[in-house]
Amino acid sequence: MPTGIWEAAASRTEGSSAVTDARRLVDKLWSYANVLRDDGVGVIEYTEQLTYLLFLKMAHERANRKLRPEQIVPEDYSWWRLLDADGAALETEYTLILQGLGRQPGTLGTIFRKAQNRVQDPAKLKRLIHDLIDKENWSQSGTDINGDAYESLLAKGASDKGSGAGQYFTPRSIISAMVDVVRPTVRDSVVDPACGTGGFLLMAHEYASRDAGSMTPPERDHLRDTFVHGVELVDGTARLAAMNLLLHGIGDANGASLIEVKDALIADPGRRWSVVLANPPFGTKSSITMVGADGKEVREEREIERQDFVVTTSNKQLNFLQHIMTILDINGRAAVVLPDNVLFEGGAGETLRRRLLNDFDLHTLLRLPTGVFYAQGVKANVLFFDKRPASESPWTSKLWVYDLRTNQHFTLKQNPLTRAHLDDFLDCAAPGKPRDERVETERFKAFAYDDLIARDKVNLDITWLRDESLEDLDNLPAPNIIAREIVEDLTAALEEFAAVAAALENPDEP
Repeated sequence: MPTGIWEAAASRTEGSSAVTDARRLVDKLWSYANVLRDDGVGVIEYTEQLTYLLFLKMAHERANRKLRPEQIVPEDYSWWRLLDADGAALETEYTLILQGLGRQPGTLGTIFRKAQNRVQDPAKLKRLIHDLIDKENWSQSGTDINGDAYESLLAKGASDKGSGAGQYFTPRSIISAMVDVVRPTVRDSVVDPACGTGGFLLMAHEYASRDAGSMTPPERDHLRDTFVHGVELVDGTARLAAMNLLLHGIGDANGASLIEVKDALIADPGRRWSVVLANPPFGTKSSITMVGADGKEVREEREIERQDFVVTTSNKQLNFLQHIMTILDINGRAAVVLPDNVLFEGGAGETLRRRLLNDFDLHTLLRLPTGVFYAQGVKANVLFFDKRPASESPWTSKLWVYDLRTNQHFTLKQNPLTRAHLDDFLDCAAPGKPRDERVETERFKAFAYDDLIARDKVNLDITWLRDESLEDLDNLPAPNIIAREIVEDLTAALEEFAAVAAALENPDEP
Protein backbone atom coordinates (compact mmCIF):
# COMPACT_ATOMS: atom_id res chain seq x y z
CA MET A 1 0.00 0.00 0.00
CA PRO A 2 1.44 3.47 -0.92
CA THR A 3 2.77 5.56 1.96
CA GLY A 4 0.18 8.32 1.41
CA ILE A 5 -2.69 5.88 1.88
CA TRP A 6 -1.13 4.54 5.08
CA GLU A 7 -0.86 8.13 6.35
CA ALA A 8 -4.44 8.88 5.37
CA ALA A 9 -5.68 5.74 7.13
CA ALA A 10 -3.67 6.60 10.24
CA SER A 11 -5.04 10.16 10.17
CA ARG A 12 -8.63 8.86 9.97
CA THR A 13 -7.98 6.50 12.87
CA GLU A 14 -6.43 9.26 14.98
CA GLY A 15 -9.26 11.64 14.07
CA SER A 16 -11.89 9.05 14.98
CA SER A 17 -10.10 8.34 18.26
CA ALA A 18 -9.93 12.05 19.11
CA VAL A 19 -13.64 12.52 18.41
CA THR A 20 -14.49 9.48 20.56
CA ASP A 21 -12.25 10.71 23.38
CA ALA A 22 -13.71 14.22 23.22
CA ARG A 23 -17.25 12.81 23.29
CA ARG A 24 -16.39 10.62 26.27
CA LEU A 25 -15.03 13.65 28.07
CA VAL A 26 -18.11 15.75 27.26
CA ASP A 27 -20.44 13.01 28.50
CA LYS A 28 -18.41 12.69 31.69
CA LEU A 29 -18.42 16.44 32.35
CA TRP A 30 -22.11 16.80 31.52
CA SER A 31 -23.20 13.89 33.72
CA TYR A 32 -21.67 15.62 36.70
CA ALA A 33 -23.46 18.86 35.83
CA ASN A 34 -26.72 16.97 36.31
CA VAL A 35 -25.58 15.79 39.74
CA LEU A 36 -24.88 19.34 40.88
CA ARG A 37 -28.05 20.76 39.34
CA ASP A 38 -30.02 19.22 42.21
CA ASP A 39 -27.98 21.40 44.58
CA GLY A 40 -28.90 24.55 42.70
CA VAL A 41 -25.65 24.81 40.73
CA GLY A 42 -26.48 25.93 37.18
CA VAL A 43 -24.58 24.88 34.08
CA ILE A 44 -22.55 28.08 33.85
CA GLU A 45 -21.75 28.06 37.59
CA TYR A 46 -20.65 24.45 37.20
CA THR A 47 -18.50 25.38 34.21
CA GLU A 48 -16.90 28.11 36.33
CA GLN A 49 -15.99 25.58 39.02
CA LEU A 50 -14.58 23.30 36.34
CA THR A 51 -12.52 26.24 35.07
CA TYR A 52 -10.89 26.80 38.46
CA LEU A 53 -10.15 23.12 39.05
CA LEU A 54 -8.98 22.44 35.49
CA PHE A 55 -6.53 25.32 35.70
CA LEU A 56 -5.11 24.06 39.01
CA LYS A 57 -4.78 20.51 37.64
CA MET A 58 -3.10 21.71 34.42
CA ALA A 59 -0.69 23.87 36.45
CA HIS A 60 0.10 20.82 38.58
CA GLU A 61 0.78 18.71 35.48
CA ARG A 62 3.12 21.32 34.03
CA ALA A 63 4.98 21.75 37.31
CA ASN A 64 5.63 17.99 37.48
CA ARG A 65 6.44 17.12 33.88
CA LYS A 66 9.90 15.74 33.13
CA LEU A 67 10.78 18.11 30.29
CA ARG A 68 10.88 21.83 31.09
CA PRO A 69 8.74 21.85 34.23
CA GLU A 70 6.95 25.16 34.75
CA GLN A 71 5.68 26.61 38.03
CA ILE A 72 2.49 28.51 37.20
CA VAL A 73 0.66 28.52 40.54
CA PRO A 74 2.38 29.48 43.84
CA GLU A 75 3.01 26.43 46.04
CA ASP A 76 0.55 27.71 48.65
CA TYR A 77 -2.27 27.27 46.13
CA SER A 78 -1.25 24.00 44.50
CA TRP A 79 -3.47 21.10 43.41
CA TRP A 80 -2.02 18.83 46.12
CA ARG A 81 -3.66 20.94 48.84
CA LEU A 82 -7.07 20.01 47.44
CA LEU A 83 -6.22 16.32 47.06
CA ASP A 84 -5.08 16.08 50.66
CA ALA A 85 -8.10 17.86 52.22
CA ASP A 86 -11.49 16.45 53.19
CA GLY A 87 -14.88 17.62 54.51
CA ALA A 88 -15.06 21.17 55.89
CA ALA A 89 -11.26 21.47 55.57
CA LEU A 90 -11.61 20.94 51.80
CA GLU A 91 -14.14 23.77 51.54
CA THR A 92 -11.88 26.08 53.54
CA GLU A 93 -8.78 25.19 51.51
CA TYR A 94 -10.63 25.64 48.20
CA THR A 95 -11.94 29.07 49.26
CA LEU A 96 -8.46 30.21 50.36
CA ILE A 97 -6.99 29.10 47.02
CA LEU A 98 -9.66 30.93 45.03
CA GLN A 99 -9.17 34.13 47.01
CA GLY A 100 -5.38 33.97 46.81
CA LEU A 101 -5.24 33.35 43.07
CA GLY A 102 -7.80 36.12 42.45
CA ARG A 103 -5.16 38.60 43.64
CA GLN A 104 -2.57 37.38 41.11
CA PRO A 105 -1.72 39.29 37.88
CA GLY A 106 -2.10 38.15 34.27
CA THR A 107 -4.07 35.09 33.21
CA LEU A 108 -4.25 33.84 36.81
CA GLY A 109 -6.02 36.99 37.92
CA THR A 110 -8.43 36.94 34.97
CA ILE A 111 -9.52 33.38 35.64
CA PHE A 112 -9.79 33.62 39.43
CA ARG A 113 -10.96 37.23 39.86
CA LYS A 114 -13.90 37.33 42.32
CA ALA A 115 -14.05 33.51 42.22
CA GLN A 116 -16.34 31.75 44.71
CA ASN A 117 -17.04 28.14 45.62
CA ARG A 118 -20.58 27.25 44.48
CA VAL A 119 -20.36 23.54 45.39
CA GLN A 120 -21.69 23.53 48.94
CA ASP A 121 -21.53 19.76 49.50
CA PRO A 122 -17.90 18.82 50.42
CA ALA A 123 -18.49 15.21 49.36
CA LYS A 124 -19.52 16.28 45.85
CA LEU A 125 -16.64 18.75 45.67
CA LYS A 126 -14.23 15.95 46.57
CA ARG A 127 -15.75 13.67 43.94
CA LEU A 128 -15.46 16.47 41.38
CA ILE A 129 -11.77 16.90 42.23
CA HIS A 130 -10.77 13.24 42.49
CA ASP A 131 -13.01 11.40 40.04
CA LEU A 132 -13.62 13.96 37.32
CA ILE A 133 -10.54 16.20 37.16
CA ASP A 134 -7.62 14.31 38.72
CA LYS A 135 -8.09 11.12 36.69
CA GLU A 136 -7.67 12.95 33.37
CA ASN A 137 -4.39 14.27 31.98
CA TRP A 138 -5.41 17.70 30.75
CA SER A 139 -2.04 18.92 29.48
CA GLN A 140 -0.89 15.89 27.51
CA SER A 141 -3.92 14.34 25.81
CA GLY A 142 -4.17 17.01 23.13
CA THR A 143 -5.62 20.52 23.17
CA ASP A 144 -8.17 19.57 20.52
CA ILE A 145 -9.81 16.99 22.79
CA ASN A 146 -9.86 19.13 25.93
CA GLY A 147 -10.78 22.29 24.05
CA ASP A 148 -13.63 20.61 22.16
CA ALA A 149 -14.98 19.14 25.39
CA TYR A 150 -14.92 22.52 27.12
CA GLU A 151 -16.45 24.29 24.11
CA SER A 152 -19.26 21.72 24.02
CA LEU A 153 -19.95 22.38 27.69
CA LEU A 154 -20.16 26.13 27.00
CA ALA A 155 -22.60 25.46 24.16
CA LYS A 156 -24.76 23.33 26.45
CA GLY A 157 -24.66 26.11 29.03
CA ALA A 158 -25.79 28.64 26.43
CA SER A 159 -28.76 26.48 25.48
CA ASP A 160 -29.81 26.18 29.13
CA LYS A 161 -32.66 28.71 29.41
CA GLY A 162 -32.20 29.27 33.12
CA SER A 163 -28.52 30.21 32.85
CA GLY A 164 -28.96 33.36 30.77
CA ALA A 165 -25.66 32.49 29.11
CA GLY A 166 -27.09 32.54 25.60
CA GLN A 167 -26.45 36.29 25.40
CA TYR A 168 -22.71 35.57 25.41
CA PHE A 169 -22.83 32.83 22.81
CA THR A 170 -22.96 33.33 19.03
CA PRO A 171 -23.95 30.28 16.94
CA ARG A 172 -20.77 28.69 15.60
CA SER A 173 -22.22 28.42 12.09
CA ILE A 174 -22.50 32.22 11.89
CA ILE A 175 -19.02 32.76 13.36
CA SER A 176 -17.54 30.31 10.84
CA ALA A 177 -19.12 32.13 7.87
CA MET A 178 -17.97 35.54 9.16
CA VAL A 179 -14.40 34.30 9.58
CA ASP A 180 -14.45 32.72 6.11
CA VAL A 181 -15.33 36.09 4.58
CA VAL A 182 -12.70 38.04 6.57
CA ARG A 183 -9.98 35.36 6.05
CA PRO A 184 -7.57 36.19 8.92
CA THR A 185 -3.91 35.20 8.48
CA VAL A 186 -0.89 35.03 10.78
CA ARG A 187 0.02 38.55 9.62
CA ASP A 188 -3.14 39.88 11.29
CA SER A 189 -4.05 40.89 14.82
CA VAL A 190 -7.63 40.06 15.78
CA VAL A 191 -9.81 41.68 18.44
CA ASP A 192 -13.30 41.09 19.75
CA PRO A 193 -14.40 44.04 21.97
CA ALA A 194 -17.33 42.05 23.38
CA CYS A 195 -15.80 38.58 23.32
CA GLY A 196 -18.17 36.54 25.51
CA THR A 197 -16.70 33.05 25.82
CA GLY A 198 -14.21 33.66 22.99
CA GLY A 199 -15.89 31.95 20.02
CA PHE A 200 -14.76 34.50 17.42
CA LEU A 201 -11.17 34.46 18.69
CA LEU A 202 -11.02 30.66 18.58
CA MET A 203 -12.42 30.45 15.05
CA ALA A 204 -10.09 33.16 13.75
CA HIS A 205 -7.12 31.38 15.33
CA GLU A 206 -8.18 28.05 13.84
CA TYR A 207 -8.53 29.63 10.38
CA ALA A 208 -5.12 31.32 10.53
CA SER A 209 -3.51 28.12 11.86
CA ARG A 210 -4.22 26.24 8.63
CA ASP A 211 -0.79 27.28 7.33
CA ALA A 212 1.03 26.55 10.60
CA GLY A 213 3.30 24.00 8.92
CA SER A 214 4.96 26.66 6.75
CA MET A 215 5.19 29.38 9.42
CA THR A 216 8.42 30.72 10.89
CA PRO A 217 9.02 30.37 14.67
CA PRO A 218 8.25 34.10 15.26
CA GLU A 219 4.97 33.70 13.34
CA ARG A 220 4.01 30.69 15.44
CA ASP A 221 4.83 32.64 18.60
CA HIS A 222 2.62 35.51 17.40
CA LEU A 223 -0.20 33.10 16.60
CA ARG A 224 -0.05 31.67 20.11
CA ASP A 225 0.68 34.77 22.20
CA THR A 226 -0.40 37.98 20.45
CA PHE A 227 -2.67 37.09 17.53
CA VAL A 228 -5.98 37.45 19.43
CA HIS A 229 -7.22 39.88 22.04
CA GLY A 230 -10.60 39.96 23.75
CA VAL A 231 -12.44 42.46 25.95
CA GLU A 232 -15.26 41.30 28.22
CA LEU A 233 -17.24 43.27 30.79
CA VAL A 234 -18.43 40.37 32.97
CA ASP A 235 -15.88 38.63 35.22
CA GLY A 236 -17.49 35.20 35.01
CA THR A 237 -17.68 35.26 31.22
CA ALA A 238 -14.11 36.57 30.91
CA ARG A 239 -12.77 33.63 32.93
CA LEU A 240 -14.62 31.18 30.65
CA ALA A 241 -13.09 32.89 27.60
CA ALA A 242 -9.57 32.84 29.07
CA MET A 243 -9.86 29.14 29.89
CA ASN A 244 -11.38 28.39 26.50
CA LEU A 245 -8.33 29.90 24.78
CA LEU A 246 -5.87 28.07 27.05
CA LEU A 247 -7.51 24.69 26.44
CA HIS A 248 -7.15 25.34 22.70
CA GLY A 249 -3.43 26.07 23.06
CA ILE A 250 -3.75 29.86 22.78
CA GLY A 251 -1.91 32.12 25.20
CA ASP A 252 0.33 31.39 28.17
CA ALA A 253 -1.07 30.24 31.51
CA ASN A 254 1.83 31.96 33.24
CA GLY A 255 1.75 35.15 31.17
CA ALA A 256 -0.39 38.16 30.40
CA SER A 257 -4.07 37.50 29.84
CA LEU A 258 -5.39 37.69 26.29
CA ILE A 259 -8.78 38.60 27.76
CA GLU A 260 -9.14 42.06 29.26
CA VAL A 261 -11.89 42.59 31.84
CA LYS A 262 -13.37 46.06 31.36
CA ASP A 263 -16.06 48.09 29.60
CA ALA A 264 -14.74 48.42 26.04
CA LEU A 265 -16.83 51.53 25.41
CA ILE A 266 -15.31 53.68 28.15
CA ALA A 267 -12.32 54.97 26.16
CA ASP A 268 -10.23 54.60 23.02
CA PRO A 269 -7.68 51.88 23.95
CA GLY A 270 -5.08 53.56 21.75
CA ARG A 271 -4.25 50.31 19.99
CA ARG A 272 -5.44 49.31 16.50
CA TRP A 273 -6.15 45.85 15.06
CA SER A 274 -6.27 44.62 11.46
CA VAL A 275 -9.34 42.43 12.07
CA VAL A 276 -12.40 43.02 14.25
CA LEU A 277 -14.91 40.21 14.74
CA ALA A 278 -17.79 40.84 17.13
CA ASN A 279 -21.36 40.27 18.19
CA PRO A 280 -21.92 43.11 20.70
CA PRO A 281 -24.49 42.44 23.44
CA PHE A 282 -28.13 42.73 22.43
CA GLY A 283 -30.22 45.61 23.76
CA THR A 284 -30.05 49.22 22.67
CA LYS A 285 -29.26 51.15 25.85
CA SER A 286 -25.93 51.56 27.63
CA SER A 287 -26.49 51.61 31.36
CA ILE A 288 -24.75 51.52 34.73
CA THR A 289 -26.10 49.41 37.59
CA MET A 290 -26.05 51.42 40.83
CA VAL A 291 -26.68 49.85 44.25
CA GLY A 292 -28.53 52.20 46.59
CA ALA A 293 -28.43 52.46 50.38
CA ASP A 294 -31.43 50.15 50.56
CA GLY A 295 -29.53 47.47 48.62
CA LYS A 296 -31.74 47.75 45.55
CA GLU A 297 -30.19 47.89 42.10
CA VAL A 298 -31.04 50.80 39.81
CA ARG A 299 -29.97 50.94 36.18
CA GLU A 300 -29.09 54.40 34.93
CA GLU A 301 -28.92 55.03 31.20
CA ARG A 302 -25.76 56.81 30.15
CA GLU A 303 -24.45 58.50 27.09
CA ILE A 304 -20.95 57.64 25.94
CA GLU A 305 -18.94 60.76 25.21
CA ARG A 306 -15.65 60.20 23.41
CA GLN A 307 -13.51 62.49 21.29
CA ASP A 308 -13.21 59.77 18.63
CA PHE A 309 -16.98 59.24 18.37
CA VAL A 310 -18.97 61.00 15.67
CA VAL A 311 -22.19 61.12 17.72
CA THR A 312 -23.03 61.07 21.42
CA THR A 313 -25.78 58.58 22.20
CA SER A 314 -26.92 56.08 24.83
CA ASN A 315 -27.62 53.48 22.12
CA LYS A 316 -25.22 50.66 22.97
CA GLN A 317 -25.27 49.13 19.49
CA LEU A 318 -24.37 52.42 17.82
CA ASN A 319 -21.64 53.00 20.38
CA PHE A 320 -20.11 49.59 19.72
CA LEU A 321 -20.19 50.33 16.00
CA GLN A 322 -18.37 53.63 16.62
CA HIS A 323 -15.85 51.89 18.86
CA ILE A 324 -15.14 49.27 16.18
CA MET A 325 -14.73 52.00 13.56
CA THR A 326 -12.09 53.56 15.84
CA ILE A 327 -10.06 50.45 16.76
CA LEU A 328 -9.91 49.06 13.21
CA ASP A 329 -6.56 49.78 11.56
CA ILE A 330 -6.27 51.36 8.10
CA ASN A 331 -7.06 48.67 5.50
CA GLY A 332 -8.38 46.47 8.32
CA ARG A 333 -11.45 44.25 7.94
CA ALA A 334 -14.46 44.01 10.24
CA ALA A 335 -17.42 41.64 10.49
CA VAL A 336 -19.99 42.64 13.11
CA VAL A 337 -23.42 41.28 14.11
CA LEU A 338 -25.83 44.18 14.63
CA PRO A 339 -29.63 44.37 15.06
CA ASP A 340 -32.01 45.82 12.47
CA ASN A 341 -32.42 49.13 14.29
CA VAL A 342 -28.81 50.05 13.38
CA LEU A 343 -29.87 49.90 9.72
CA PHE A 344 -32.87 52.24 9.91
CA GLU A 345 -32.78 54.30 13.13
CA GLY A 346 -32.72 58.06 12.50
CA GLY A 347 -30.62 60.72 14.18
CA ALA A 348 -27.37 59.18 15.44
CA GLY A 349 -28.02 56.05 13.36
CA GLU A 350 -28.31 58.00 10.11
CA THR A 351 -25.16 59.98 10.88
CA LEU A 352 -23.18 56.78 11.47
CA ARG A 353 -24.48 55.08 8.32
CA ARG A 354 -23.40 58.08 6.24
CA ARG A 355 -19.93 57.93 7.76
CA LEU A 356 -19.73 54.15 7.28
CA LEU A 357 -20.56 54.50 3.58
CA ASN A 358 -18.16 57.43 3.06
CA ASP A 359 -15.10 56.64 5.18
CA PHE A 360 -15.28 52.83 5.02
CA ASP A 361 -15.93 50.29 2.30
CA LEU A 362 -19.21 48.75 3.49
CA HIS A 363 -19.18 45.98 0.93
CA THR A 364 -21.47 43.21 2.26
CA LEU A 365 -24.54 42.86 4.46
CA LEU A 366 -25.95 39.48 5.48
CA ARG A 367 -29.57 39.57 6.67
CA LEU A 368 -29.75 36.80 9.27
CA PRO A 369 -32.90 34.74 9.81
CA THR A 370 -34.85 34.82 13.06
CA GLY A 371 -34.74 31.91 15.51
CA VAL A 372 -30.95 31.46 15.44
CA PHE A 373 -29.93 33.28 18.65
CA TYR A 374 -30.49 32.15 22.23
CA ALA A 375 -31.52 35.72 23.10
CA GLN A 376 -35.13 36.10 21.96
CA GLY A 377 -36.61 38.82 19.79
CA VAL A 378 -33.50 39.60 17.80
CA LYS A 379 -33.54 40.48 14.11
CA ALA A 380 -29.91 40.84 13.22
CA ASN A 381 -27.49 41.30 10.35
CA VAL A 382 -23.79 40.91 9.74
CA LEU A 383 -22.05 44.02 8.43
CA PHE A 384 -18.76 43.49 6.60
CA PHE A 385 -16.65 46.60 6.08
CA ASP A 386 -13.04 47.66 5.50
CA LYS A 387 -11.36 50.80 6.86
CA ARG A 388 -9.72 53.05 4.30
CA PRO A 389 -7.42 56.12 4.40
CA ALA A 390 -8.94 59.61 4.29
CA SER A 391 -10.41 60.41 0.88
CA GLU A 392 -12.51 63.13 -0.73
CA SER A 393 -14.65 60.56 -2.53
CA PRO A 394 -16.73 57.82 -0.82
CA TRP A 395 -15.04 54.46 -0.35
CA THR A 396 -18.23 52.40 -0.70
CA SER A 397 -19.12 51.87 -4.35
CA LYS A 398 -21.58 48.99 -3.95
CA LEU A 399 -23.24 47.36 -0.98
CA TRP A 400 -24.03 43.69 -1.65
CA VAL A 401 -26.97 42.41 0.40
CA TYR A 402 -27.68 38.71 0.93
CA ASP A 403 -31.17 37.96 2.28
CA LEU A 404 -31.10 34.77 4.38
CA ARG A 405 -34.25 35.83 6.25
CA THR A 406 -37.18 35.97 3.83
CA ASN A 407 -38.90 32.57 3.49
CA GLN A 408 -36.33 30.99 5.81
CA HIS A 409 -37.50 29.46 9.07
CA PHE A 410 -35.15 28.21 11.78
CA THR A 411 -35.49 27.20 15.42
CA LEU A 412 -32.77 26.44 17.95
CA LYS A 413 -33.71 22.79 18.41
CA GLN A 414 -35.99 21.37 15.71
CA ASN A 415 -34.38 23.15 12.74
CA PRO A 416 -31.14 24.87 13.77
CA LEU A 417 -29.09 26.98 11.39
CA THR A 418 -26.08 24.95 10.24
CA ARG A 419 -22.92 25.90 8.39
CA ALA A 420 -24.36 24.32 5.23
CA HIS A 421 -27.20 26.87 5.24
CA LEU A 422 -24.57 29.59 4.76
CA ASP A 423 -22.74 27.93 1.87
CA ASP A 424 -24.71 29.79 -0.81
CA PHE A 425 -23.93 33.13 0.86
CA LEU A 426 -20.21 32.29 0.83
CA ASP A 427 -20.39 31.19 -2.80
CA CYS A 428 -21.97 34.54 -3.66
CA ALA A 429 -19.59 36.60 -1.52
CA ALA A 430 -16.61 34.78 -3.07
CA PRO A 431 -14.04 35.69 -0.39
CA GLY A 432 -10.56 36.34 -1.77
CA LYS A 433 -11.82 37.20 -5.26
CA PRO A 434 -12.31 40.72 -6.69
CA ARG A 435 -15.75 42.03 -5.72
CA ASP A 436 -16.46 43.18 -9.26
CA GLU A 437 -16.63 39.48 -10.16
CA ARG A 438 -19.64 38.95 -7.89
CA VAL A 439 -22.88 37.98 -9.62
CA GLU A 440 -26.40 38.86 -8.52
CA THR A 441 -28.79 36.03 -7.66
CA GLU A 442 -32.31 35.80 -6.30
CA ARG A 443 -31.03 36.37 -2.75
CA PHE A 444 -27.92 38.43 -3.51
CA LYS A 445 -28.30 42.00 -4.82
CA ALA A 446 -25.99 44.99 -5.26
CA PHE A 447 -26.95 48.57 -4.39
CA ALA A 448 -24.91 51.54 -5.62
CA TYR A 449 -23.65 54.24 -3.27
CA ASP A 450 -25.74 57.00 -4.87
CA ASP A 451 -28.92 54.92 -4.47
CA LEU A 452 -28.14 54.18 -0.83
CA ILE A 453 -27.46 57.82 0.06
CA ALA A 454 -30.70 58.85 -1.65
CA ARG A 455 -32.81 56.54 0.52
CA ASP A 456 -34.82 58.15 3.35
CA LYS A 457 -32.48 58.49 6.36
CA VAL A 458 -29.98 56.33 4.42
CA ASN A 459 -32.09 53.32 5.45
CA LEU A 460 -30.10 50.13 4.80
CA ASP A 461 -32.92 47.79 5.88
CA ILE A 462 -33.40 46.63 2.29
CA THR A 463 -35.74 43.85 1.16
CA TRP A 464 -36.91 42.74 -2.26
CA LEU A 465 -38.05 39.10 -1.94
CA ARG A 466 -41.75 38.30 -1.58
CA ASP A 467 -42.77 36.49 1.59
CA GLU A 468 -44.37 33.32 0.20
CA SER A 469 -46.33 32.62 3.39
CA LEU A 470 -48.25 35.89 2.89
CA GLU A 471 -49.38 34.88 -0.59
CA ASP A 472 -50.01 31.15 -0.30
CA LEU A 473 -51.42 29.48 2.82
CA ASP A 474 -49.89 26.17 1.69
CA ASN A 475 -46.48 27.69 2.28
CA LEU A 476 -47.10 28.51 5.92
CA PRO A 477 -44.40 27.14 8.24
CA ALA A 478 -45.19 24.76 11.10
CA PRO A 479 -47.27 26.18 14.01
CA ASN A 480 -44.33 26.11 16.45
CA ILE A 481 -42.23 28.15 14.01
CA ILE A 482 -45.07 30.64 13.49
CA ALA A 483 -45.43 31.01 17.27
CA ARG A 484 -41.70 31.58 17.67
CA GLU A 485 -41.64 34.18 14.88
CA ILE A 486 -44.56 36.02 16.50
CA VAL A 487 -42.59 36.17 19.74
CA GLU A 488 -39.53 37.41 17.82
CA ASP A 489 -41.56 40.12 16.06
CA LEU A 490 -43.31 41.32 19.21
CA THR A 491 -40.09 41.44 21.21
CA ALA A 492 -38.30 43.33 18.44
CA ALA A 493 -41.26 45.74 18.17
CA LEU A 494 -41.10 46.41 21.92
CA GLU A 495 -37.39 47.21 21.59
CA GLU A 496 -38.14 49.66 18.79
CA PHE A 497 -41.00 51.32 20.71
CA ALA A 498 -38.72 51.63 23.72
CA ALA A 499 -36.13 53.37 21.55
CA VAL A 500 -38.78 55.76 20.18
CA ALA A 501 -40.01 56.52 23.71
CA ALA A 502 -36.46 57.19 24.88
CA ALA A 503 -35.87 59.52 21.94
CA LEU A 504 -39.05 61.47 22.77
CA GLU A 505 -37.94 61.75 26.39
CA ASN A 506 -34.52 63.03 25.28
CA PRO A 507 -35.25 65.28 22.29
CA ASP A 508 -31.80 66.93 22.48
CA GLU A 509 -29.96 63.66 21.79
CA PRO A 510 -28.61 63.62 18.20
